[in-house]
Amino acid sequence: MRIAVKGRNTPVPEDLRERIERRFAKVGKQVSSLAELEVELRTERNPAITDSQIAEVTLHLKGVTLRARESSPDMDHSVKLCAEEMARQVKRHRDKRRKRRESRQQTDLGGAQPAS
Repeated sequence: MRIAVKGRNTPVPEDLRERIERRFAKVGKQVSSLAELEVELRTERNPAITDSQIAEVTLHLKGVTLRARESSPDMDHSVKLCAEEMARQVKRHRDKRRKRRESRQQTDLGGAQPAS
């Protein structure tokens, strides 16, 4: 899985990039190596917003795009919340695909017999 980390109006330190890659390694094991993960980090400039550190994650898979957006006072925490949400979405997507495949195989095996 390829990971692209972008900072919007905020610099992204190298140690944060490494932590992001470690966080999303779990998701990377569950998806194809062709999958693309985009992580966009930004900071709200409005001082009235307490959860100003925002992380948005987009995972492009074959035929589907999964997204997660989280905000908190700390960027690491926002990334952690996004990683957990993305792991849930990937697991749900895989289970759906597996269930569809199994039901299709059941109908193929137990379906009508060809006429002789």
